[in-house]
Amino acid sequence: MRLRADIFVSSLLRRVFASGDFAAVEKKGAEEAGAIFIRQHFRDGLETLYAPAPQTAFDDDEIRDRLFEVRLARSEPEAVRAMLDRERRFDPDLWIVELEAEELGDMIPLAGDR
Repeated sequence: MRLRADIFVSSLLRRVFASGDFAAVEKKGAEEAGAIFIRQHFRDGLETLYAPAPQTAFDDDEIRDRLFEVRLARSEPEAVRAMLDRERRFDPDLWIVELEAEELGDMIPLAGDR
């Protein structure tokens, strides 16, 4: 069973704050199973957008935990906003979490790191 979206987001926020960085929920989605998108803001004004990894990133027999993929890397905020607007039209129950952190370490599980 996968961790609820609201619990995952809450845990992520606590981890970011504990590391001395800032995080906020820009848009709250469905508490149980909403897709989570993460905007990482950098000091130079660019952003990286993390999106839910596709189902092909999971093995058939593994537990369905939340995995992310980099959708846009160090892009202009307008490009990130445009992509999120498209995603929001497709899925109005999504979450958008903003992080102001130069380095995320292992806070976000990435599909390519498994």
